[in-house]
Amino acid sequence: MPSPSRKRRSSRTKCELIAIGASAGGLPALLRIVSNLEPGGPAILIVQHLDPRHKSQIPQLLARRTAVHVKEAEDGEPISRGTIYVGPADEHLLVSGGRIQLAHSRLIRFSRPSIDVMFASVAATYGDRAAGVILSGSNRDGADGIAAIKRAGGTTFAQSPETAEYRVMPQAAIDTGCVDRVVALDKMGKALSRLS
Repeated sequence: MPSPSRKRRSSRTKCELIAIGASAGGLPALLRIVSNLEPGGPAILIVQHLDPRHKSQIPQLLARRTAVHVKEAEDGEPISRGTIYVGPADEHLLVSGGRIQLAHSRLIRFSRPSIDVMFASVAATYGDRAAGVILSGSNRDGADGIAAIKRAGGTTFAQSPETAEYRVMPQAAIDTGCVDRVVALDKMGKALSRLS
């Protein structure tokens, strides 16, 4: 008879949403990852710390590297499988009832958008149907959120600090003890594609 933990893993719901957080050095990492993604996978939400004074060009840059549909997230829109949603500058990105929510509330860890805010929202809404990913960055944003996703039964990843331009953020996530897999940047896209 299989152990309870083995039984739980084999009956787990497939991943429906992948949440990715990035900061300093994150754009090159995101470009590398999306170039290895296959269409038709789980919906992907991306929060990248951005200068609030400028409109983000990240959706256009990512779209040039992938066959997956990429767009800037819009408040109230439904979340669809096979789409990458990029959070706009100066707005927190949350999810509720299968839809995007944007909020211009207070800064968290000096950031808006906040990775922790997105991850906590994803954990509360999707539970074990979610995955969280922390990429390069020079602060600790995302560490609390990755722990929330892990507590909710989701799958958690961190870019290996050795392959990150700025290792502080992935290392902070790893130090929580809540990261399931530490993955080199050149293997992250394929690892996320396997979640589908």
